[in-house]
Amino acid sequence: MDFSSVISGRLANLRELAERIGQDPEWREHCLEILATYRRKLATVGVAALAALLAYHVVFGANGMIAYRQKRAEYRQLQVDIDRLQKENREIAERNKALQSDPEAIEREARDQLRYARPNDIVVVLPGKAPEAPAADASAQKR
Repeated sequence: MDFSSVISGRLANLRELAERIGQDPEWREHCLEILATYRRKLATVGVAALAALLAYHVVFGANGMIAYRQKRAEYRQLQVDIDRLQKENREIAERNKALQSDPEAIEREARDQLRYARPNDIVVVLPGKAPEAPAADASAQKR
């Protein structure tokens, strides 16, 4: 059986069907119901595919739920860092203020950094690692 004979047979079937549809109103209604059924099915499949694409975009898109969660976690981490840095900044500001006006804070810093002692203090040197003596021209460290 060749291809042209198959096509000729199909065309004959379509012509016969068209004649039946034109002559028989019941047959025509039946064909329209079948077409309407297929159209509804096609529309349902199309809407379902569109909904699936939309759902995929909502979850995995550039501004989807996954990206939103990542940005939210990054925001929380940045807030923690900001809080920590603000606390550290307040502590440094308080220490700076104390070093400018509080004689006890100034003395404590001089004893720690420059190893100063008062004339009546007793200095005990423990065996082990020798403390580093500051250079003769050393001054307090700037921070």
